[in-house]
Amino acid sequence: MSAPSDPAAAPAAPSAPSMPTPPDPPLPPEFLDIAERVNNWGRWGADDEIGTLNLITDAVVRAAAATVRSGRRVPLALPLRRDGVQTGSIPGRVNPLHTMVQINQPLFGPGSVATSDDTVTMGLQAATHWDALPHVSHSGVIYNGRPADTITAHGGARFSGIGTAASVVSRGVLLDVARAKGVDRLPAAHAVTPEDLDEAAEFGGVTVGAGDVVLVRTGHVRAYLAGDRRGYGYPSPGLSVRTPEWFHARDVAAVANDTLTFEIFPPEIENLWLPVHALDLVEMGMPQGQNWNLEELSTACGEERRHSFLLSATPEPFTGATGGPVAPVAIF
Repeated sequence: MSAPSDPAAAPAAPSAPSMPTPPDPPLPPEFLDIAERVNNWGRWGADDEIGTLNLITDAVVRAAAATVRSGRRVPLALPLRRDGVQTGSIPGRVNPLHTMVQINQPLFGPGSVATSDDTVTMGLQAATHWDALPHVSHSGVIYNGRPADTITAHGGARFSGIGTAASVVSRGVLLDVARAKGVDRLPAAHAVTPEDLDEAAEFGGVTVGAGDVVLVRTGHVRAYLAGDRRGYGYPSPGLSVRTPEWFHARDVAAVANDTLTFEIFPPEIENLWLPVHALDLVEMGMPQGQNWNLEELSTACGEERRHSFLLSATPEPFTGATGGPVAPVAIF
């Protein structure tokens, strides 16, 4: 795919390699086998649109709130800026283009109260964000077996758009895979496995349970924070196709990490592109997030001597959108 010409795509940055255009072979049996094991269609009824967010019950939120002790707050969002994480490899997904439309404009004549106002154009998944369930489809369907063609150019997603994720507040758990392995950042070829998640849970002294929002740290965002925007893109470490079963077995409500693609990229299985997206979003109905900055959180967890906290992470409620920006905060 060629880079977009939109000026919001940070033209000052060096040109990025385009994401390869994959072929369209049949889904392999190993993918279909995992899909059958993690499928949640109908679990919360035929009309359900929020999937695993149903697991964030009132009791889960009360228990999460009870973990707050010091009141320390750690922001997890990357700044929304023109030279953000998007480098043009995904056409149309542009970094925020911020424009002032009023600057100290007097409301009622000279000397009266003046206002400044601004506007922004951006991809809804340009920076720190949640993927909504219809962000991907496979075999012509989205979550809960609905037809993929319910997503239209003017209406967006008729079902399970990001606006349905109206309240994402739960216990957050940091699985610091990089620190558990004694490194600051995983190598680009590292696929995070269930065994890695077990190791990180043991390292953090946590047991992942129903309704938790799991944050998986690879350390890969350090490339972007150091100014290497291209190095942050592809190739990239990320979650293995084996991890959806790990999250499904523990009734995890949502998962986010600190990479651009979420899953290992290029993929583990030749010509099987974005299989983790398809398993998480389509089959399981589990929201996933990308471009979360987990560096300060990693430090805070070490200093607080715990890897669980109250997490506030509700996306902006864009009606019909297949994803939305979020400014998550971890509270200790």
